[in-house]
Amino acid sequence: MILAGGKGERFWPLSRKQRPKQFLSLDGSGKSLLQVTAERLLELGNGWEDLWVVTSSMLASGVREQLPLLPPENLLAEPEGRDTAPAVAWTAIETAKRYGEDAVVGFFPADHWIGEPEEFVKTLEAAAELARNQDAIATLGVKPSYASTGYGYIEQGEEIGSFGGFPAYRVARFTEKPDRTTAEEFVASGKFSWNGGIFVFRVGTVLTELRNHVPEMMAALEAKGAAAYSELPKISIDYALMEKTQKACVLPVGFSWDDLGDWNAIGRLLQGDKPNVELAKHVGIDTKGGIFYAADENEVIVTIGLEDVVVVRDGNVTLIVKKDRTQEIKQVIKVLGEDDKLKDLL
Repeated sequence: MILAGGKGERFWPLSRKQRPKQFLSLDGSGKSLLQVTAERLLELGNGWEDLWVVTSSMLASGVREQLPLLPPENLLAEPEGRDTAPAVAWTAIETAKRYGEDAVVGFFPADHWIGEPEEFVKTLEAAAELARNQDAIATLGVKPSYASTGYGYIEQGEEIGSFGGFPAYRVARFTEKPDRTTAEEFVASGKFSWNGGIFVFRVGTVLTELRNHVPEMMAALEAKGAAAYSELPKISIDYALMEKTQKACVLPVGFSWDDLGDWNAIGRLLQGDKPNVELAKHVGIDTKGGIFYAADENEVIVTIGLEDVVVVRDGNVTLIVKKDRTQEIKQVIKVLGEDDKLKDLL
């Protein structure tokens, strides 16, 4: 199951309401993040028949265009966004109807970059074994490469065995986006992983746990399906379930991973030893550490004496921001949404 309903606001102005991040090509492959995610997952299961996507009703037609081979009945369109807990719950209910409660389901964000695809597949096979044999909700923990304050962390508890050659641990706790000092302590301890937002479980296990921890939400969804969305809380699967359940287990993984959360992720992905990341015609004098993007290949970005900036040209919008302030793009989105003359830029 691919979760493809996000907005990707921190990639504005390239990411817009009708063209969110998962529809964009940001990794140099020429394919959208959604398409790359689907291709990666087709190595598992029975191809397109076993691949599902959940998205918003506003983006459903775009998903169909992006993934024309996806069976129509495998696309679930949420009438409105309510974060990831309702998405996981509704799709768990629907997959149980088709496959039964012993089916093993994996949930994957549509907008992540993953290196070493063969290692990724082996890890997921191990996670499926863990989910089946231990009645566990398996999550993949990414080995931290630096002390990030922008990611959630998973602390490893007791080791419960080896699955597919990978050690698995009980989850001791989840921690959301720690401060710098705490993040450094986590990484130094060797007991923490980044929360990659990937979950694998037997569908019956998750349905039981959701009924225990968010009974009102489950009662509404099981009675009304998507028609219940207007009465559901906006809550993530982490808060609704993963931080409460005793069945959470973590498989630390070694493949390269990035959640491509904002423009700086493009720098991490493509910078290498180059002075700048140039996804545009860029003429720079005394400019370094920059990320430059233009949607129109005929446009030219010229810079003089700049360092550590992001410049994005798309349509009638130019974004110029210091790399260490890209998180504040969300504040710009809010300002634009409050101005009737500027709403069309979203």
